[in-house]
Amino acid sequence: MLLLGPLGFASPWVLGALVALPVLWVILRAMPPAPKRIVFPGVALLAGLVDRSPVARRTPWWLLLLRLAAIAALILAFAGPIWKPVVQVPADGPLLVVMDAGYAAAPDWSARQARADRALVEAAADGRPAALLLANGQSDAVLTFQPADSLRAGLRGAQPAAWGSALPNDPQAALAAPPEGQLSTLWLADGTDYANRAAWLQALSDRGPVTVVPPARPLRTLSLAEDETPSLTLHATDDAALQVEAIGPDPQGVERALATLTPGDPISQDGLTVRPVAIDLPPELRNRIARFQIRGERHAGAVVLADDRVRRRKVGLVGDPADQAEGQRLLAQTHYLRQALAPTTDLVEGALGDVLDAAPDVIVLADQVQLAENAELAEWVQQGGLLIRFAGPRMAAFDRLMEEPLLPVAPRQGGRDIGGALSWGDPRGLAPFATDGPFAGLTPPDEVTVRAQLMAQPSPQLSERTIAALSDGTPLITRDRMGQGQVVLVHVTANAEWSNLPLSGLFVQMMERLVATARLSPAEEAAEDREQPFWTPQTVLDGSGHAADPTDLMPVAAEEMAQGPGPGRPAGIYVAGERRQALNAGGPFSLADWPGATVEDVRTAPGRDLKGLLLALAALLLALDALGSSMLARGGRRIGTAAVILLLAVLPAPRVQAQDIDADLARAADEVALAYVITGDSRVDEASEQGLWGLSQALRQRTSVEPGRPIGIDLDEDDLSLLTFLYWPVTESQPAPGPQAYLRLNDFLRSGGMILFDTRDGDVTGVGGPDMSGALRRLAAPLDIPPLAPVPEDHVLTRTFYLLSDFPGRWQGNPVWLEAPPLAAETSTGAPFRQLNDGVSPVVIGGNSWAEAWAVDDNGYPVFPIGSGWEGEQQREMAYRFGINLIMYVLTGNYKSDQVHVPALLDRLRIEEVLAP
Repeated sequence: MLLLGPLGFASPWVLGALVALPVLWVILRAMPPAPKRIVFPGVALLAGLVDRSPVARRTPWWLLLLRLAAIAALILAFAGPIWKPVVQVPADGPLLVVMDAGYAAAPDWSARQARADRALVEAAADGRPAALLLANGQSDAVLTFQPADSLRAGLRGAQPAAWGSALPNDPQAALAAPPEGQLSTLWLADGTDYANRAAWLQALSDRGPVTVVPPARPLRTLSLAEDETPSLTLHATDDAALQVEAIGPDPQGVERALATLTPGDPISQDGLTVRPVAIDLPPELRNRIARFQIRGERHAGAVVLADDRVRRRKVGLVGDPADQAEGQRLLAQTHYLRQALAPTTDLVEGALGDVLDAAPDVIVLADQVQLAENAELAEWVQQGGLLIRFAGPRMAAFDRLMEEPLLPVAPRQGGRDIGGALSWGDPRGLAPFATDGPFAGLTPPDEVTVRAQLMAQPSPQLSERTIAALSDGTPLITRDRMGQGQVVLVHVTANAEWSNLPLSGLFVQMMERLVATARLSPAEEAAEDREQPFWTPQTVLDGSGHAADPTDLMPVAAEEMAQGPGPGRPAGIYVAGERRQALNAGGPFSLADWPGATVEDVRTAPGRDLKGLLLALAALLLALDALGSSMLARGGRRIGTAAVILLLAVLPAPRVQAQDIDADLARAADEVALAYVITGDSRVDEASEQGLWGLSQALRQRTSVEPGRPIGIDLDEDDLSLLTFLYWPVTESQPAPGPQAYLRLNDFLRSGGMILFDTRDGDVTGVGGPDMSGALRRLAAPLDIPPLAPVPEDHVLTRTFYLLSDFPGRWQGNPVWLEAPPLAAETSTGAPFRQLNDGVSPVVIGGNSWAEAWAVDDNGYPVFPIGSGWEGEQQREMAYRFGINLIMYVLTGNYKSDQVHVPALLDRLRIEEVLAP
């Protein structure tokens, strides 16, 4: 490439043609323009005369300049001019393309492939051998260099991996057989640092120049924080505001975003922005979550798969069997614990030995002392179990309470009576919870008081072991670590005997927080690991974060699971027995630096190709030359016409736009488009659009009707003449259209259009009739609506496509009203149904909320739940069938009603066949 300041030429040899310009000047100067032709009869007298000294007229200088400028522009154009080109280091040796192929490369993988392909094409044009190294940790073989063209097919088929980028362990061994010449390296980096990257950079820099192409997009990853309460951590190279979606099956089993989590305040850490993301969700919702994903990110590092760490905990409940008698059930401590824990945990009740055999995550003891299984219980806690103990009369009266094991603090025997008849004080309230404790964010109600408690012996560690206290500073809940587990003591009873805390909603929240701090039972982990030395992949991800097929993967050894995702064990869910463990690719990462390498600035735009502009300039100059030649040849006549033609050729054609018809409405003239009335309520309008889109998809799949995207109609502004069907959801706050809108609506009804009025209330008032809604009466009063009646069993609407007897939406069992049949419409002899509604009923009125039943999101999943389980989906299917019948009824009119004549026509054909000779 030849560089002249900021201008570069890809084919500089073409510039040699500029030397011919002086020769062209002389030739064009010597050639006169075409002579001016003048018709004169007297010229005939000059026939045969010869001019002994002819003098040629010379071409004007300005016309020569136009022609030379046009030729120069063509020469420059074919020379490949580029403004501010990206200068490549000249190289004639082998080329090595290194592509980071971990999850971090997935967001702009296609752009990386295009950049690598361009380098291979240039190497092939220069005849240089090349090698392609994908940094996915799957190859330790010696690199083999081959013709660059042969690598392009493998490059197009390469995909990012569902783990971090990784290069071969020994760069010297991998580069042991390079071809002759200086090695040039193009490294398409994902921006992260990883093992052996620095060693590879040094090894490649020693062999030749290294050009690094950094990522064009910021990297954002998500990881599960190892904390008492399950939470997420978001790591990003920028500080953009992001959201995390909690995705799982809804009650109908359709996977969708169940909740949206907002990250906390950012923290700068080693050049990255770190944000905590609290999983502040109800446990029953959290247990349905299958994965967490950063909104808008499409790579495996932006996904956290939910496993046993965020699952529903198994809780063992141990109480006094005597309390299970019918008369004592409401007084038992286990009753209140059961009511608080059952909705959010898997409860196991029984004796302590039986509970330990079930390998729970949490054990709750209600006023239990001097247990025979204390040794096994202590071992279980040491291995990571959470033991929650409640005080009570038995514990307070135990004479060797100081010797009782598995308590976080040393208690006093006898307890403390605060609000009794023999005490001087009043019941105590609860002090505010610490902002860094397990109850942070909870607010103690003023009505919650404590009348008695089990006191703790004063000690230097008492304050740090207290996680909840009374208003006078005495401990209410204490906690201490024991090995890998923890022991919690609640200094009051779990029933209303010592306080009214168990009667409040705060008690449920506090128990949920305590149970959430439990880790998986290490006893269960150890037992499962002994029984299952291998983990089998159940669900895996590809590098883009999409589900992949795990059938080709081998089981993973238990000792390899701790190494995280890698070759042969991509990010995904792995099972061993009854346990599920997630390998998540995302997490903390370090930014890479590139000493000694040339780093391309991805923000700098590549050089601008000037070839097209020069060709356009040459065409313009040639057009001006033609205009000038015409002016000289015709003596200035018709110059105006030629100038107009030139201007029309040069100026761009104006864009033709429809000024009076909206683009969506114009589309309705070319395809069937279902329309809905814009009510001004964004939630209702969105449901209408999603509902008609769902119905349009059903029509495409099941019928020959192929509707386009639904159209929102502003009744006061839009024309209705191109529409056939209009869905009108009725809302109480919807303003009535203007007089002109009602004129257009009446014309629409008279010309064969239909309006489906949907009050969406399911007739909850039980009034019935087409005027069940006051808002409907207000909106429909100015319309020319005929008398209405419920849909009869033999109406055309019941059989236009499907045979229906009911017309459910999100609600069902309510009548649907349309134009009443004429009084004389009787059933003919032998006809299966009456011939009703020779035309189409202009209105259909109901309250079953059909749009919400039809509604689907962009992925084709239902938006609104209907009923529960199979019955709900069956009702949704019947709603789709009603919608299809309705659209077919609008489009075909009385086509099905004409079947009443079929028997007579068949009889006539048979008679004609008999009479035929």
